[in-house]
Amino acid sequence: MVPATAQADTLREALAAAYEANPSLEAARAQQRATDEDVPIQASRGGIDVSAVANHIEFTKVSPNSFTAPERRFSAGLDLTVPIYSGGAVNNGIKAAKERVAAGQADLRGTESSVFSQVVAAYMDVLRTEALAMLAGNQVEVLTINLEATNDRFEIGELTRTDIAQSQSRLALAQSDFRNAQANLISARETYIQLIGRAPQDLQAPPPLPGLPDTVGEAVVTALDNNPDLIAAKERADAAGYDSEVAGAGRLPTIGGFVNYDYTDFYGTLGGPISANFAQDETTANIGVQVTVPIFQGGRPAAQQRQAFARETAALENVIATERSIIAQTRAAYASWQASRAVIESSEAAVSAAELSLEGVRAENSIGNRTILDVLNAEQELLSARAQLVTARRNAYVAGFSVLAAMGRAEARDLNLDTGGVLYDPQVNYDRVRSKIFDWQRDPEPEANSTRTVDIPAADAMIGPPDESGDVTNY
Repeated sequence: MVPATAQADTLREALAAAYEANPSLEAARAQQRATDEDVPIQASRGGIDVSAVANHIEFTKVSPNSFTAPERRFSAGLDLTVPIYSGGAVNNGIKAAKERVAAGQADLRGTESSVFSQVVAAYMDVLRTEALAMLAGNQVEVLTINLEATNDRFEIGELTRTDIAQSQSRLALAQSDFRNAQANLISARETYIQLIGRAPQDLQAPPPLPGLPDTVGEAVVTALDNNPDLIAAKERADAAGYDSEVAGAGRLPTIGGFVNYDYTDFYGTLGGPISANFAQDETTANIGVQVTVPIFQGGRPAAQQRQAFARETAALENVIATERSIIAQTRAAYASWQASRAVIESSEAAVSAAELSLEGVRAENSIGNRTILDVLNAEQELLSARAQLVTARRNAYVAGFSVLAAMGRAEARDLNLDTGGVLYDPQVNYDRVRSKIFDWQRDPEPEANSTRTVDIPAADAMIGPPDESGDVTNY
């Protein structure tokens, strides 16, 4: 069995492909662009509001005591209002929106890191399941040859039917394990397609992870300073503080200026029989200042501020909860990384010892000092040791990347990804929209940017041969 094409994929290429076209990441970017718009929306509450109104009225029935009422009327007006003072509601609303933009940008970093963590796990899972499937396939071949040799030796009277039955049993189990390994490989490849948007092709060994800390304490300190989830929680707590100020402004006076300009035309019907004595159109204008002082609102402002205070308290508690979670995640990932490294060392020693043991047992079996069951057990021990080594290498790499993610160092800017263009910067869109005041400034019609996978053929369980050294665990 050989790969379908000669093209090879690297982990860096897989991460770059996910960065450019993963739907979860694209959706998070679009959601952040929506959050950016909260700033100009809040700012518009403190800006000039201009509106025009026009109407035409037919007076179908008028009072019999009115001798001058018009029969019809057309009026048009232009109104301009300018908020002067709103108790701080507008200013604090803008500040809260800006804090949520900052929180959203941190969330976007977290989404990027999460997607990359999934990509790394999927990439390593494909490598692991390919290696395990190859080991299982090799075991089937070895046990098939072993059964043939056992039959030959039975024919000449060296072995019994029990030896043949033991060999047949192990071969059947190995064939079942191979089928399960193939199913797991297909599942891993489908997960890869789901995340990256293309099928895996001859995946190469991943590069060393950059910037891993020497101690768990160093990892925790860095995580508390740079983890995007914790940064987002703190920004939301600050935004909730400004929301409390906005709620409190409901009890304060508001001041606004206004200018009105109106035109009215009665179509020559004002005044009835003596309409010639009346002007049939008029233009009016006024300018003024309006002060509104709340006196009693049924307790609504107090309830709104109490509600805002409760939400601010919840946001502050969430900061501590997120901090606890980050500490636990970082320590757990670091411990898993260290444990997997230790397992790799012990598994490498186990593989070497099992290879020597199998060689010795086979030699002793050839002169009658060992049974076929001893050989089968030695082969199974070697398979288990190799499988454990493969899994340990996968776990160590994934855990190491999880440490980087918890530290806030698992994003495109940290990994120096070559995406073929400039990395996505959410600040660019925020700077573009935050000062827009024209009502007709639209963006292009929405469309999806991520790639679909419906045309990608279903994954199969084909695997390539071992490397030149014959070691399928060395990736």
